Amino acid sequence: MKVTNDLGIWMDHANAYFTEFTTEPMTTHKLESAFTHQQKAESMIKSETISNHKEQHEGLAYYKKLGAIILNYTDVILFGPTNAKTELFNLLRADHRFEQIHINVQNTDKMEERQQQIFVREHFSKKY
Repeated sequence: MKVTNDLGIWMDHANAYFTEFTTEPMTTHKLESAFTHQQKAESMIKSETISNHKEQHEGLAYYKKLGAIILNYTDVILFGPTNAKTELFNLLRADHRFEQIHINVQNTDKMEERQQQIFVREHFSKKY
């Protein structure tokens, strides 16, 4: 039997790794932000204002993609080393579509895929 209403997302500003809490072997999927470090370096050469505008636009698109995925779950843990998780959390809280979704935020270090899966399993195992 597969439990599909709990999701863990390890994230920073460049990547998000999704791990669905299941009783089956857990798998992790990746979503990359469209604003890469190379694009940032190129736009910084052109103008800092252009770079900031592009980074904000790409960041918002990245968060919207994450939000669309989160809408399919009832309990979500956002974790990772940067403030990206808090930025996403604040955007989601401002949107009434996320009112019924329980979202936690926790600071963690950089993690490998297996560490992320263990973190998600331990977090949601407490619930059951």
